[in-house]
Amino acid sequence: MKLSDISRLESGHTPSRRKSEYWDGDIPWVGIKDATGNHGRTIKSTLQSVTESGIANSSARILPAGTVCLSRTASVGYVVTMGVPMATSQDFVNWVCGSGISPKYLHYILVSEQESVRRFAHGTTHQTVYYPEAKAFHVCIPGRAEQEAIVGVLGALDDKIAVNERIAAAADSLRTAHYQGAVTSMTEEFSEQPLSDSAEFINGRAFTKNASGSGRMVIRIAEINSGPGASTVYNDIDVPGKHLARPGDLLFAWSGSLVAARWYRPEGIINQHIFKVVPKRDFAVWLIAELVQRKLADFRAIAADKATTMGHIQRKHLDEPVATPSVAMAQKLDAQLSPLWDRALAAEQESLTLATLRDILLPQLMSGKLRVRDAERIVEDAV
Repeated sequence: MKLSDISRLESGHTPSRRKSEYWDGDIPWVGIKDATGNHGRTIKSTLQSVTESGIANSSARILPAGTVCLSRTASVGYVVTMGVPMATSQDFVNWVCGSGISPKYLHYILVSEQESVRRFAHGTTHQTVYYPEAKAFHVCIPGRAEQEAIVGVLGALDDKIAVNERIAAAADSLRTAHYQGAVTSMTEEFSEQPLSDSAEFINGRAFTKNASGSGRMVIRIAEINSGPGASTVYNDIDVPGKHLARPGDLLFAWSGSLVAARWYRPEGIINQHIFKVVPKRDFAVWLIAELVQRKLADFRAIAADKATTMGHIQRKHLDEPVATPSVAMAQKLDAQLSPLWDRALAAEQESLTLATLRDILLPQLMSGKLRVRDAERIVEDAV
């Protein structure tokens, strides 16, 4: 049936940027970065917010919780669902579902049809899905009870993934807080030393599109800090082992976003914008992660001063000092804090497995090739 017959199609808008009183209010405002960073999720907060005045003086509208948002320009096909009332930019088509379709079911339809949606995009500078195309979208759906059953199966996996994300975040926060406490209370055990004395920073390399070899994933900056199920890039390349990232390795993007993160996915190849950070002096990886994190603000300030399109640091900046524990202190802290690093890694890896299972079940459930009761048994074994 025609999607617009069972849901209300809504657009979005951007209040004037010249009016400061329109921004930083209490109303979440969904932009493209919210969609690309949270694809497939229900969100309750956004990177930017607007005021009541911003809504009143623009074509933006506050839409209800449960509204399903599909990005239609530039980054086409990303899906988020509103967990609370929000407004969106004009880069989205938004559906407020009627009684005939579950918002979460529509959410899963659009996620599963992401590539199909992109085929409707037109344009040379920016690919765009225009409103006539969106209004013509049709969906094939079962009855509401069957929709809810399918949502229950897929939602169980997403709920477990969300729990794992909270576990990983809590473990990392607890580790960092404990480490900071040690730095503050036991200053005699720490001294300012060059960051490069504690770790080797192995740079990746650029690859040609037509290289042949292993078929491993090429890790770009976008993959470092993405959640389970994020898009990946594959290429066929043979590289030395030093250019491979394995689960538990620390990766540092030294240009662009300047982020450092634990790699939890299968073995991949780092590109030229990324360092694999390998500990020296028998230090643990988690400790090097703490040292790098403590320098990130300085590195970002350096990158911001660069007169380049993509801000970056240079190798000489890795020689700048950071408070570093003695070997004895590092060993003592490792006994306490290494389990937290390992717990977070395990949670992230389990989430990746669950996301893979969800992505396998999704098209089969949507097409009717897999019955709900069979999928329920598979999910019960997984979670």
